[in-house]
Amino acid sequence: MTTLPPPPLPPAPPLRAMQAADLDAVLAIESRAYSHPWTRGNFIDSLAAGYLAELLLDEDAQVIGYFVAMTGLGEMHLLNLTVAPACQGLGHGGRLLDVLEQRSRERALPLVWLEVRAGNARARALYQRRGFAEVGLRREYYPAGNGRREDAVVMKLVLADAPP
Repeated sequence: MTTLPPPPLPPAPPLRAMQAADLDAVLAIESRAYSHPWTRGNFIDSLAAGYLAELLLDEDAQVIGYFVAMTGLGEMHLLNLTVAPACQGLGHGGRLLDVLEQRSRERALPLVWLEVRAGNARARALYQRRGFAEVGLRREYYPAGNGRREDAVVMKLVLADAPP
């Protein structure tokens, strides 16, 4: 009995650099994904500062996810990674992390840092599956409504194959 090889995987969704002209689409996703979304000003400031900002596009070239990250001395700091709620659970967050890790290696940055809401179990699980370790806690870091705040879990990924 002959077994056929598995069918080829579909091509990975393309990415491209985020630009100010993309912010309406980005903000539409941001407002659906979060109770306390980034503002247009947060994105404009990030782009003006030269932060790494990339969009994940679907087959119709529509934005379905993005990330914003800041480079530092020997490290990359992930500031925002978001997938449109309707597109979550399909591997897009992992694809964005793949690209972030690749960009970190290209820049010889062996560490990736991030903060994530303590109550965001789904994101924390994704990051842990990808090798991030929980290394700290920032008390009352995020707004949580009703005048309350939510803790942030600090996570770190060591890219073992990145140059020191």
